[in-house]
Amino acid sequence: MNGIWDGLIELLSDPNTQWILLGSILLGLSSGVLGSFAYLRKQSLMGDALAHAALPGVCIAFMLTGSKSIFYFLIGAVAAGLIATFGIGYVTRNSRIKQDTALGIVLSVFFGFGIVLLTQIQHSDSGNQSGLDKFLFGQAASMVLSDVITMAIVASALVLVCFALFKEFKLLSFDAGFAKGIGLPVAFLDQFLMFLIVVAVVVGIQAVGVVLMSALLITPAVSARYWTERLGVMVVLSGFFGSISGLIGTFVSTTANNLPTGPLSVLAATLLFVISVLFAPRRGLVSKLLLRLSVKRSVMKEQELQEAKAVVSSAGRSVGHE
Repeated sequence: MNGIWDGLIELLSDPNTQWILLGSILLGLSSGVLGSFAYLRKQSLMGDALAHAALPGVCIAFMLTGSKSIFYFLIGAVAAGLIATFGIGYVTRNSRIKQDTALGIVLSVFFGFGIVLLTQIQHSDSGNQSGLDKFLFGQAASMVLSDVITMAIVASALVLVCFALFKEFKLLSFDAGFAKGIGLPVAFLDQFLMFLIVVAVVVGIQAVGVVLMSALLITPAVSARYWTERLGVMVVLSGFFGSISGLIGTFVSTTANNLPTGPLSVLAATLLFVISVLFAPRRGLVSKLLLRLSVKRSVMKEQELQEAKAVVSSAGRSVGHE
């Protein structure tokens, strides 16, 4: 226990690690909050598609500017994510293709295009200096203070917007028809929520990468769903689980050598999911098993009591005949 505490104190004493830790926690918080609505709307694959769609935007931004500025990368990724979002909506509305199929098409096409551009860049004169390959799996250690400040501002804005529009997003998630009936701009809210997911994905790409960002969006939300039936509590728990995942991932990657922060954060989120599946009070497998055993014991006791009453009744009738 003392070793863990000493390691945590050492972790918080390093300025560079403090930045990475703050960025990872804020990323987990905003991803968990937004992921709750994506999960409830059965759009878990949307985060994956948007994360993969951001890769060609990053590559095109680098090819146009020749700069490794995270600001230009964010602009390119947001533009590509928005194009992917509108493309998914257009295909779904104007064809018989369902949304899950449209998501799969966009994911594969955009990611394939991004890999082609990435390969082209790597074979160019500046390819070895670009570092774009780190956007595939993320590299939280490369974040500097300006990146963390940007991430903090964007993540805080995402969380505030979600809480400000909580009622609207709640209606959109559970009953879009009713929301439309009372005059809410359902189409705008739907696209706006997709835009927020795009922003969350883009912010997290540097730390987690395009491949794993979708896991950080959905896994905390699924874990939180096991613990409560109320949406407000679920959103808070999801943000908390995401933050804890970022904290654990940063702590483990700092104390161990050559271990990446992003994948470790995803593994930490997966561990919380496994704990939720097993030990959640009402939905957990252990709780259900204990409930079944309790019901089984009650039934057996009831049967034994009925049998005992039957024996006593039979004995009474035998005495009466004598």
